[in-house]
Amino acid sequence: MSSAGYELPLLLFGGFRSIIDELHAELGRHGHQDLRPAHGFAMQAIGFGGATATEAGRRLGISKQAAGKTVERLEALGYVRRAGDGADRRRKLVHLTPRGIEALTLSATIFSDIRARWTQTLGPERVDDLEASLRTMAPGETFRLDVPGWFGAS
Repeated sequence: MSSAGYELPLLLFGGFRSIIDELHAELGRHGHQDLRPAHGFAMQAIGFGGATATEAGRRLGISKQAAGKTVERLEALGYVRRAGDGADRRRKLVHLTPRGIEALTLSATIFSDIRARWTQTLGPERVDDLEASLRTMAPGETFRLDVPGWFGAS
């Protein structure tokens, strides 16, 4: 059975959206109802070792200004904190707070649960093959999140 070419991106986006929506519903049930998908990606870009807002923005493929706004929001929500860099006082490093680490750790558990359910439904071989195929087709090692640019917003 051959599908029309336009269906592939819609199906991929639909699968992505269902996973992310389920993740955020579960995070909300665990006290993280204020998190949005962009926040999780930003916290991943910051990482457990910390990063500057500029470094996080570069990892996400977004502007320094957009990264700065996201960091400000995460700081207001208590997921990150900014601190001076001991090696360079001009730099401000962003670090995850215990609340941010908790959210990322919980997210990893939820993603594993979702993957396990997909594996139960589709079978382990199909899920492994899907992941391997997507790794082959996804360019580079970073994931650009400048999605608004895709839809004409700047």
